Amino acid sequence: MSRDLSSGVSSTLNDDVIYPFFAVELNFDSGTFTAADGTTQDRVLRLWTGLGTLTYDGNQYFGTGNMLDISSIEESTEIAAKGATITLSGVPSQVVSLALSEQYQGRECTIYFGMTSSQSSLTEVFTGYMDQMSIDEGPESSTVQLTVENKLIDLERPRVGRFTSEYQKSIYSEDKGFDFVESLQEQKLTWGRAGV
Repeated sequence: MSRDLSSGVSSTLNDDVIYPFFAVELNFDSGTFTAADGTTQDRVLRLWTGLGTLTYDGNQYFGTGNMLDISSIEESTEIAAKGATITLSGVPSQVVSLALSEQYQGRECTIYFGMTSSQSSLTEVFTGYMDQMSIDEGPESSTVQLTVENKLIDLERPRVGRFTSEYQKSIYSEDKGFDFVESLQEQKLTWGRAGV
């Protein structure tokens, strides 16, 4: 699938020196939490593969250097749900306990490709849902591996909706649209000629 480059990426390509990087945005439960340094933060974790803090579009991405690894992101011409894997190594123990207690499955994850030069620019390359998290704990630090499913995975989920009055009223209690469906099974309708 072809993608259009954003204007920021296109203009960055004309610079003499560019530094490519990846950035990840993980959306956890809504609300805020208190970080280890005492600051209140929202439950969106933003990381990038550089050093220091990257500010883009009003959001801060925390640098992880080579501790953040992103698997290859595949796309095909067929409608297929291809996932990705995000690995974060060197994670302190207190962050692991937060990862164990946080609800993450089904939450949205976005992976960006970007370049830094005179100005930073990001292009979205993958959006999906967090699926499975595996943690390999060590004595000092741990490795967290998160698999992310493509949004197309929704096409594979079974739909449990039924065309019955009971199901319709469970959604819209006053709706009578399916109340007479059963009586139509044996109904004989005359069409086109009167008196037959």
